[in-house]
Order: sequence, then C-alpha cells, then structure tokens
Amino acid sequence: MFAFWSHLLPVIKLYLLGLKVLLTQLFSRPFRLPVMPRQDGKVAIVTGGGSGIGYEVVRHMARLGVHVIIGGRDEQEGLVAVRRICEEYKEARVEFKKLDLASLQSVHQFVQSFKQRRLPLHILVNNAGVMLVPEGRTEDGSEQHFAVNYLGHFLLTWLLLDTLKDAGKCGLFSRVVNVSSSAHRIGKIRLHDLNSRQGYSAHAAYCQSKLAQLLFSSHLHQELQRGGFPVTSCAVDPGMVDTALYRHLWTPLRLAQSALARLLLRTPAEGAATVLHAALSPALEGECGGGYWADGCRQMTTPPTFDPQLQLSLWETSLQLLGLQ
Repeated sequence: MFAFWSHLLPVIKLYLLGLKVLLTQLFSRPFRLPVMPRQDGKVAIVTGGGSGIGYEVVRHMARLGVHVIIGGRDEQEGLVAVRRICEEYKEARVEFKKLDLASLQSVHQFVQSFKQRRLPLHILVNNAGVMLVPEGRTEDGSEQHFAVNYLGHFLLTWLLLDTLKDAGKCGLFSRVVNVSSSAHRIGKIRLHDLNSRQGYSAHAAYCQSKLAQLLFSSHLHQELQRGGFPVTSCAVDPGMVDTALYRHLWTPLRLAQSALARLLLRTPAEGAATVLHAALSPALEGECGGGYWADGCRQMTTPPTFDPQLQLSLWETSLQLLGLQ
C-alpha cells in the first residue's frame, strides 16, 4: 500500500500543479519581451534549440546578431532549424552541432569540438529536456530525467565555465540560463537515490530533476559571485508551453492538451520571452543577474531551493558522479 501511494502521490501533485498553472495562464497575459539591443559579436550555445522554446530563443538571438550554436541530439531537426532561420534572416549566423545530454561522452566531445575553435562564449542556455519518459537508463547508468535535464547540463556548464569567465567582463557579464519548470516546487531531492532505483515514478523523477536544476543554478551563481567572476547564473520557468515535451502524458490528458492548446498553453515564442529576457536584458547585468524568473519577473520559490546544505550536497554528489573531484 505504501508503495502504491508513493507512486500515486507525485502524479496527483503534478497534475494539480499543472491545472493551477493553466488557470493562471488563462486569466493573465503572457510576458512580452521588450525590444532588446543588438548583440553583435556575442556567441551563444542553446541546447535543444532545434524546436519549441529553444528554436524561438535561437531565432530571436540570431536576429539580434548573436552567433548561435544549437546543441541537439536530432541532427535532421537541427539542420532544418538552421535552414529556416537563415532563410528568414539572411545575415544570421546559426549552426548545429551534435549533443546528446544523455551521454557524458557526447557532452565531452561537444565541448572539446567547441573549444578547438577558440570562440568566446557569452551565453549558455540549458534548455533541452525530457518529461515523463518511461523508465530507462543512459549508457552511463543514470535515470533519463536526471541525466538529460540535470546531470548532462551540469557537466556541460562545468566544462564551459572557463570559456564563459574569459568572455565576461565588467558591465558585460556572461550568462548561464537554466530553463526549469514550476514542477520544481513539488520535487524532492533523494541524495541517496538520485537515479530513482528504489521505486520508479516518472512524475517524481521529472520534478526532482527540475528542483536539481534550481539548486545547481543558485549554487553556481553564489560560487561565481564569491570568486568575483563576470558570469551570472539564473533559472527560468517558461510556463506551460505548446511543445512536444508533453508527448508522454497519459493519453486522455494528451488528447485534451492537444484540443485546448491554443486556449490554455503558451506558444513557443511566448515561452521563450522570459528566457530571452534573462539571457539578453541590460537590466539583468552584473549583480542584477541570478535568481529565479517567471513571466519576466524575479520570483520567490520554495524553501528547499535556498537550502545551502542541500545545494552543497547535491553539488558535491554531482561532481563525484561525473568524476570531477
């Protein structure tokens, strides 16, 4: 009976939270991105930039003059995205590079290839993600949500930190933007079982990975501040957006979502607005950066997110899992 409820409770909590978010979106206007200044000379990496929110982030950055590298697993999707953006903006500098966040080897290869080009890096948008996927393990033995949403991005960011630090300067900080979710509010970090081996729940695993993102983002920002480095790290909740992320929903809910998407869900462009605000806005420069953002505003979130011991424990455990200590 205990096992049954421990499996069912995350499901109930996540769908109730989703209902609350949808009702909020129904009765409020989405954040509209103000006009951003040109960003010529900047280089950005956007994971999962071939579709959905990531595509709109890449598209807008390219229009402003950013040289954008899409890191993604689906090469065909990525190349189509590059072609579409370059057809729309003739001067766009956009490219696709293979990156599978479920593979630590792929992350290492992506970073090695990028560093060989000796390009600067001003913006890293950790956007790629999975939701409610069936139980499965990566080639490194990690649970899928934890690997793709959190651990792969942790490694990617860690390996690119020196490049971000070198590109940042006083008044023009480099930025790390972690695309999270309101689902972090009901997530629990199980330090003794981060890979969900003791009873798998896709809903609990997803929420844990999103809370882990926030803990990482906050701790990274504090470490950068303490070190006096010209880099900020923040987390963003784009809201519930009409993308392929929901394809693993329970079938009746997926059908309802498809039918009501236009009324209740935000468009990918609307979902990208706060991500772009966090990545580009002059108002978030330097010490004004960091934090957790939703609907274009800095917001408070749940107490576990600010727990310094939990942040540090997850940070150190992640370094150990990745062999970085």
